[in-house]
Amino acid sequence: MTSSTRKTDSIDAGATPEEREPTIAEQIDALTDPSFMTSLARGLAVVRAFSDSRKPQTIAQISQKTGIPRAAVRRCLYTLQQLGYVGAELNNFSLRPKVLTLGHSYLSSTPLTVSSQPYLNNISRELGESSSLAVLDEGEVLYVARSAASRVMSVALNTGSRLPAYCTSLGRVMLAHLPPHELDAYFARVKLRAMTEHTVVSQKRLREILAGVRRDGYAVIDEELELGLRSIAVPVRGASGQIVAALNVGAQAARVSAERMRQAFLPVLLRGAQELSVLLP
Repeated sequence: MTSSTRKTDSIDAGATPEEREPTIAEQIDALTDPSFMTSLARGLAVVRAFSDSRKPQTIAQISQKTGIPRAAVRRCLYTLQQLGYVGAELNNFSLRPKVLTLGHSYLSSTPLTVSSQPYLNNISRELGESSSLAVLDEGEVLYVARSAASRVMSVALNTGSRLPAYCTSLGRVMLAHLPPHELDAYFARVKLRAMTEHTVVSQKRLREILAGVRRDGYAVIDEELELGLRSIAVPVRGASGQIVAALNVGAQAARVSAERMRQAFLPVLLRGAQELSVLLP
């Protein structure tokens, strides 16, 4: 599921701090660097709160999602509205198209996104399936380019979509190549939730799987993110040899077996990743 469909847990007022994750507001307040702008961080958190729902949001709903006091949420929304990033109808707020400019500079200037689209198109055309390129961002898969040959998920995936890393082929490829201390930090903060009956949510088992992905050079996900969906991914390296992204192809499980992915899809993905690597700094 994407960020537009991910459910954000409401704050459990009866839970102790040790039993729940800190709210976004608590994470912001914990940063005591004198150069840190709390108001800017709150404004960005308010913008991101809209990604959890396609419906307009009220001040109360955003406050509940983020933990930011209603008065502060109101000021953030007022500022965003004056700048043209948010629109309002009565007490319901929604993002305006101008907010897309916040991500456009990254997508239009990064060699990875600028160079990859023709290669994704070629992969999708050759295999007849959708292909995607993603990076790892804050423990999630962030799609930076995509060529959709068909709709393989119940929700639409587009550039900017986010998915959990632990149950996606793109995510596992990148997690598998993290330094040990970064992987430990990831597991310390992530909540492993079952997306389907097949989702692996055991940290021990996931570590074993990631070790195999690192050894084999690819990851296959079989109906762990969504029933009926299989995908295979490979890493994309920059000139330094470091993993900078992951490339994948997804298909309906009823149509494409995991074995066919390994036999027919993997060589095409590996070639595409190699071609992309030549273009990256």
